[in-house]
Amino acid sequence: MTGAGHQRDHKPAPDAGEVEGRQRRLSVLAKAPGKELLACWKQTGLDPSVELLRGPESGLVALRGRIGGSGQPFHVGEISATRVTVRIGSGQVGHAMISGRDVRKAQLVAVIDALAQDPAQADLIERDIIAPLERLAEEADARLRSETAATRVNFFTMVRGED
Repeated sequence: MTGAGHQRDHKPAPDAGEVEGRQRRLSVLAKAPGKELLACWKQTGLDPSVELLRGPESGLVALRGRIGGSGQPFHVGEISATRVTVRIGSGQVGHAMISGRDVRKAQLVAVIDALAQDPAQADLIERDIIAPLERLAEEADARLRSETAATRVNFFTMVRGED
C-alpha cells in the first residue's frame, strides 16, 4: 500500500565501518566483567529514559565448531545467554546478547549500544566506557599470555649419531 499512513521511514544502510565499529563495541561490552562495566557506566553520569522492547529473555544457544576451522561442523554444546532490546528517549534502539543470565548487565549493554548510536553521546561512550574496558581486556590477555609463557615446556629431539 502506498498511503501516507503506510509509508515507513527508511534509514540508509550502515556502511561497513559503522557495522564493524558496532560489532567491536558490542563485543567489548558483552565480554566485560559486570563490575567493571557498571563502574565505567556510573562515571558517565548518564541516565536516559529507557523502554524495553524485547526481553530480557534467557535461554540456551547452540555452539558449533569445526576441526581445524575448515572441517565438518559439529555440535560443541550449549551456553546460556540473555538478550534484550531497548529504546532510549532520543529514539535510538539498542540490542544486547550476552553469555550467562545477568539480566542487569544485558540491559545495560543494550542501553549503551543505543546511546553509542546517538551522535551527541557516541564520543563519550567510546572514551569513558569502551576504551577503558578494552584496555582492561588487553591487560588481562597480556597477564594470561605471560603466565602461560612461564609454564611453557620446549621439547626437542636429539639426533643420535651412528654407533
